[in-house]
Amino acid sequence: MAKYSSLIAPAKYVQGRGVMAEAGELIKPLGEKVLFIRDSVVAKLVGGVLDGSFSRTGLKPVAVDFGGECSEKEIARITDIARAEQADVVMGVGGGKVIDVAKAVGRPLGKAVVIIPTIAATDAPTSSLSVIYTEDGVFEEYQFFDRNPDLVLVDTEVIARAPARFLVAGMGDALATWFEADASSRAHKPAISGGLPTMTALQLARLCYETLIDYGLAAKLAVERQALTPAVDRVIEANTLLSGLGFESGGLAAAHSIHNGLTVLEATHHFYHGEKVAFGTISQLLLEDRSMDEVEEVVDFCISVGLPVTLEELGIGNVSREDLLRVAEAACAPGETIHNMPFEVEPAMVLDAMLAADALGQMMSNGWS
Repeated sequence: MAKYSSLIAPAKYVQGRGVMAEAGELIKPLGEKVLFIRDSVVAKLVGGVLDGSFSRTGLKPVAVDFGGECSEKEIARITDIARAEQADVVMGVGGGKVIDVAKAVGRPLGKAVVIIPTIAATDAPTSSLSVIYTEDGVFEEYQFFDRNPDLVLVDTEVIARAPARFLVAGMGDALATWFEADASSRAHKPAISGGLPTMTALQLARLCYETLIDYGLAAKLAVERQALTPAVDRVIEANTLLSGLGFESGGLAAAHSIHNGLTVLEATHHFYHGEKVAFGTISQLLLEDRSMDEVEEVVDFCISVGLPVTLEELGIGNVSREDLLRVAEAACAPGETIHNMPFEVEPAMVLDAMLAADALGQMMSNGWS
């Protein structure tokens, strides 16, 4: 068990309207040749702005198309390109899987890592880990690196123009932050930072939750009109920075393990990470026997912004008990973060918690509270 507390964070975090245009100036101190990982959508969305910024500052970008999955095969392919191009900086621009590939390529090579999210759907941008999946999209493992990104650049105007479902999914991911950090802290388990949670990390995790409750619905409504309001700005920070620091230095627990378990069912693969984490959070609260006031606040929030609260809303309404037990068993696999809970957890307990979460979600969706 760790005998000290610790907190880790990216070297620099920049957030604001239009800051994408300043990428060149911010990246230049890190190196000249930039391996730029993105997909075709991102290339059309922000490629021109980035190219202009690089040109003004004399940077030499090398564009690489992302293959679609953060898998060992994709990481190896792009690592070979980074070596051949002798890149100084590895930059990921886009969603969580592009971001995780950039970290998994850049950190082992000892290169500077720059992250530019174009959606606020996960807290991946600030962290020192990558989530690795199989070629078929099934969770495989976490990969941990020696430090966090050197620069995280968040253009709120770009994120506000993305479909609202991405921002809502990010809220689902961020929703787990406080409850997982609290559970892990009560168990005196070390966080990804390598030490026990600091007071700072726990307070950031709590602020993350309070920000979602206070501003989440207003932010969703604004983004549905592609409007960038103070509520949107706050929620982007909660989804990205507060959640990132809170989970990494506060601790993970059952919610993310249940997400990982859900990936064994192919029907869940087209749902976003945060959508599955939201259901995992409700399940964790019931597993912990939290007060119904707390549970109802979380379920009400999910319903208000459109996060899944039932198995049917995750595409598995007709799932058999046997298949749901497979999810529970995967969630309890050795090394899973569910073992950071302040009590021993077995698959049967997780199965029951998910069934109870589904029942509560159905009832509250139908107007009971």
